[in-house]
Amino acid sequence: MYRLRVFPSQGEDFEIPLVDESISIGRVSESDLVVKDRFLSRQHARLYRQGDHVWIEDLGSSNGTWVNDRRVEQRTEIHPGDELRLSTSYITLLADGLETPTPRQDPINRHNTDYRRAEDLIDSDSATDLGGLHPREAFRRQADRLQLLNSIHRALSETVQLDELLEMILDRCFEALLPDHAAIFLKRDNGEYYLAAERSSGGPGIDHLYSKTLLHEVADNKMAALVRDAKTDHRFNEADSVLGLGIQSLVAAPLLNPEGSLGMIALASSLEKSLFVEEDRDLLASLASIAALGIHNIKLAQRATEEAAQRRLFEAELNLARRIQVAVLPTELPRIAGYNLAGSTIPSRGVSGDYYQAVERLGGKETVLMVADVCGKGICASLTTLSLEALAAGPIEVGRPPAELCTRVNRRLHTRTLSNRFATAFVVVLEPHGRILRYASAGHPGLLVGAKGNIITLDSTGPPLGAFDDIEYRESSVLIDAGDTLVLYTDGIIEAANPDGEEFGTARLADVVASNLDDELGALSRSIETALEEFVEGVPFTDDRTLVLLRKL
Repeated sequence: MYRLRVFPSQGEDFEIPLVDESISIGRVSESDLVVKDRFLSRQHARLYRQGDHVWIEDLGSSNGTWVNDRRVEQRTEIHPGDELRLSTSYITLLADGLETPTPRQDPINRHNTDYRRAEDLIDSDSATDLGGLHPREAFRRQADRLQLLNSIHRALSETVQLDELLEMILDRCFEALLPDHAAIFLKRDNGEYYLAAERSSGGPGIDHLYSKTLLHEVADNKMAALVRDAKTDHRFNEADSVLGLGIQSLVAAPLLNPEGSLGMIALASSLEKSLFVEEDRDLLASLASIAALGIHNIKLAQRATEEAAQRRLFEAELNLARRIQVAVLPTELPRIAGYNLAGSTIPSRGVSGDYYQAVERLGGKETVLMVADVCGKGICASLTTLSLEALAAGPIEVGRPPAELCTRVNRRLHTRTLSNRFATAFVVVLEPHGRILRYASAGHPGLLVGAKGNIITLDSTGPPLGAFDDIEYRESSVLIDAGDTLVLYTDGIIEAANPDGEEFGTARLADVVASNLDDELGALSRSIETALEEFVEGVPFTDDRTLVLLRKL
């Protein structure tokens, strides 16, 4: 037969048989087992019995339930001789033949460690009761506490660095609580804790107070701790450095902010000093709460400064990339006998995935126009564009015809870039005073708008460059007469969208060109850009816009 030996924090020990299959434990009369403990929750825990098996379950209590000093996170089986700690009270499960433990009037002195939820202590209504003091003394202590906390609030209003703030916090801890040693542990982004600040009134520091158990209970579980005697608490049996310093009493509190715990403050008192009490722990919890606000704000400011520096660095790199890209674009277009030529690129993100070129070759016998649009936007697309320009330069210079030029560039781009990197391109070769335009299109259409407004679409003669290996591109040709205008463009123009999601489209582009055939090419470019701005009605352009115009005189 099972029975329970109860050691309440208030009153005499007692023993009851465990008869019912389920009993609730709490501090109110509605509980099956009422334990006199002002820190116990109203419904703190529940015991279940099924045959020879017994389980304990915490009911969301404020101060937790422990089995042999292990916190109960889920239903846990217990055995005869196991000890349950509920707040500051203890219960031992006994069975027939098992010796009853020696009664105790003060169960706290057995483990000497008391954990309370820091959030409860920060609330003045649940702080340590000072009712046992003379009213004048209780009032004085509360006034001193408020004055201290107010001074910290004022100090936080000043702009200080994190190191300065931590030193100020240590100053206040030594002034108010008179420890021998103090340390502040902060959490890194990876979840590890490090010693951020420490102070000792004499002798060595307390970096050895880095206790995983203490950090877990205080920082991770957001509990304020009071250790009355570290020598008699088995949690510190392996902390020889702590005991070697003569440390007897400890208080610790988590640094809480709305996003969670930032770390903890730990104070230690030596054998020569008085032990810490509940009032000290409560005050430290309030002080830590205010300190956490300052630490959080400084970290936010530091993060904002770092992000601003990163943005400035990114913008500098973006400007450099833009200058490099601009350097490969034509600074001056060639003068072609019998033709007028204009070209421009407007990037959407500072640097562009668009590219165009106009190159005279073979001693001026031919001129090559090339327009390309690399998939994607920004710096990555810009780098691919630079690679495309370098790969195309050689075949252009040695006189490769349009289809062969696309075939060679495609093969090299496919082997030298990622599989998801490709580019559409339109390459056209024209002879001065000639009427035939020879071209190859790698998934990149063009328009030829006649002098009378008739429109010819120049279709693709192969897939985008770099998309597939071993592609042989075809060459095509078209006649161009006086007054005809060749229009080469990228997707940023025809895919520009208005607030309804409708795209500008090829038909609108052709209409704008056909309606302004009497304009010189610079004016025609401006008309196209004006038509685009009016169409999108303020919707930002999401892609680069490149336009090359060639008109036969």
